[in-house]
Amino acid sequence: MTREVALQMVRNIGIMAHIDAGKTTTTERILYYTGRVHRPGDVDDGATQMDYMEQERERGITITSAATTCMWRDCRINIIDTPGHVDFTAEVERSLRVLDGAVAVFCGVGGVEPQSETVWKQADTYGVPRIAFINKMDRLGADFARAVTSMVDRLGAKPLVLQIPIGAEDSFRGAVDLLEMKARIENEGDLGATFETMAIPEGLAEDAEFARIEMIETLAEADDEIMELFLAEEDISIEQLMVAIRRVTLAGSLVPVLCGSSLKNKGVQKLLDAIVDYLPSPLDRPAVTGVTKEGEAGETRRPDDDEPFSALAFKILADPFAGRLAFLRVYSGKLEAGKTVLNVNTGKRERINRLLLMHADKREDLKETRTGDIIAAVGFKKIRTGDTLTEFNSPLVLDEMTFAEPVIYLAIEPKTKADQDKLGDALTALADEDPSFHVRKDKESGQTVIWGMGELHLEILIDRLQREHKVACNVGRTQVAYRETITKEVVHQAQYDREAAGKTNFARVQLTLAPGRSGTGVTFANEVGPEVIPEEFVPFIEDSAKSACETGILAGYPLTDVLIRLTGGAFEEGQSSEMGFRNAAVNALWDGAKLADPVLLEPIMAVEVAAPADFLGDVTGHINSKRGRVLGMEQRKNDQVIQAEVPLDSMFGYATSLRSLTQGRGAYSMQLARYDKVPEKIAAEMSRLNAGG
Repeated sequence: MTREVALQMVRNIGIMAHIDAGKTTTTERILYYTGRVHRPGDVDDGATQMDYMEQERERGITITSAATTCMWRDCRINIIDTPGHVDFTAEVERSLRVLDGAVAVFCGVGGVEPQSETVWKQADTYGVPRIAFINKMDRLGADFARAVTSMVDRLGAKPLVLQIPIGAEDSFRGAVDLLEMKARIENEGDLGATFETMAIPEGLAEDAEFARIEMIETLAEADDEIMELFLAEEDISIEQLMVAIRRVTLAGSLVPVLCGSSLKNKGVQKLLDAIVDYLPSPLDRPAVTGVTKEGEAGETRRPDDDEPFSALAFKILADPFAGRLAFLRVYSGKLEAGKTVLNVNTGKRERINRLLLMHADKREDLKETRTGDIIAAVGFKKIRTGDTLTEFNSPLVLDEMTFAEPVIYLAIEPKTKADQDKLGDALTALADEDPSFHVRKDKESGQTVIWGMGELHLEILIDRLQREHKVACNVGRTQVAYRETITKEVVHQAQYDREAAGKTNFARVQLTLAPGRSGTGVTFANEVGPEVIPEEFVPFIEDSAKSACETGILAGYPLTDVLIRLTGGAFEEGQSSEMGFRNAAVNALWDGAKLADPVLLEPIMAVEVAAPADFLGDVTGHINSKRGRVLGMEQRKNDQVIQAEVPLDSMFGYATSLRSLTQGRGAYSMQLARYDKVPEKIAAEMSRLNAGG
């Protein structure tokens, strides 16, 4: 199969939102209305197409991004359904990196929720145009206006309301289209596949007229052409409005807002129309920019089949039938199945034996892939998440993806000798798939330690180890991933002068260590000339100094937010070596860090708790008892919503505590806010235990 539609008729979109806002249900209805499936799946029944993993169907949540393709109004829509749980935010990050547009799904009751904010910021980072769908308008407590207002208050977005709901909660029937000024009611008998267009109900006519005027005024403020027509008091046609809405959406000036209930089969077909009408094709997005093999920045690839082939591998997946799959976004050019490409990041050739069009865990063979496609490749040797694939004579490295560091870890060991042989391979396969999952060997204990983004993240990975990879293992207690940093600038020099295998190894390295900005990690700068230290030795100094930061001074946790500057040193012709400079760099780093007043850092979580007002005192008191700090509260229908910051160390098992405090009626979500200094008393105890252990 090859692509049969023009590039301007391709939409690469993601469905993103907070957990339980209805992303997967919305995607299932899209697949039904586009004819991709004969009946929409239900999350509660564990029968969805997109949540195909056993763990997803058991828990009713999306864990891994799933890709599919469908057709609507002669337009090919490539969809990635992303997770909503904060533990799987890396899945959202790498999906948004390769998408042209996105649908943000918000709950009509909760409006903008914490993970909604996270994915919105991720989309801002990549400049992804969006439309919003206020879902669950049939739910008790649904309030369309409040949900739209929350987009302004919590996201800083500029919504452009294109519909208003007809009724709410149990009486929600459909929506009024503010462009056509008609009511649209989906028929229940065929799951909303057909609908009736009718006059606006009498009680809504005035509200609809006011909303339409407000829509045009909002559009005029963002679009010069509509502003001219508006000021001249000329009639503005539906076609002119739609063209302008597309312009402001692509520019990111406004966010079109629609409403419905995916579960009750209302509003999704109109959402599909909006995807086609307002979200970008690959031609509407800027040409991708990369770095040449020589390190020159600024070379571009236009979205054109005649350009040299370039693609980004944004996801690796272990498939039980096809082996390892690499999901690719093709930015330019064409590639036939069976051809060989260059992995620019590794410098190795990779033969792509098969090209697959994906529909969740099902696949269809392609003869070739072209610009704008999102496909899976099979038959390669070593492609990793973030690698760029190009033609041999036109290498270009596209921007690599970066992922947040894990915040918790635990020790894991195989139960039997047979399991021991399988454990390493299984962990490597899982780490290949998930860039936010790390595997390390503890140097002191020799234990295998796995790191993840949260308790659920590690729980799922251990479950996959046992089910998919058939590895029986013992698991230790979950631990917090603390960090260490320094608080003052120091200059320290170290010299290495030893003989090994009859050869002298001399090196002197002077490092200036200074506190870096929060979140910058470890950075290195060379400030000496080749007459002080020859250039060929500088990479060894940088690599060794950064590696030395992996084990801290106080309790063995990694050093972070440190600026390392190479400010001095010495070498001797014929006497200096790589080994000498590596050892001198490590000694200068470690001894210098001990003098720089190191401190222990702990992850502080932004926590949002929703509970009935009757339990407010108990919940806030419990947060305070956990070294937490309440930042604010707001009323959301029958619940009080508490925003707080709490150290991660205090949040293990919080779900059970909250159920007990609120008679099962409370809910919470949390995500990493920042790292902060551990109180001295706790830090001293941790250092004592570390020294004793």
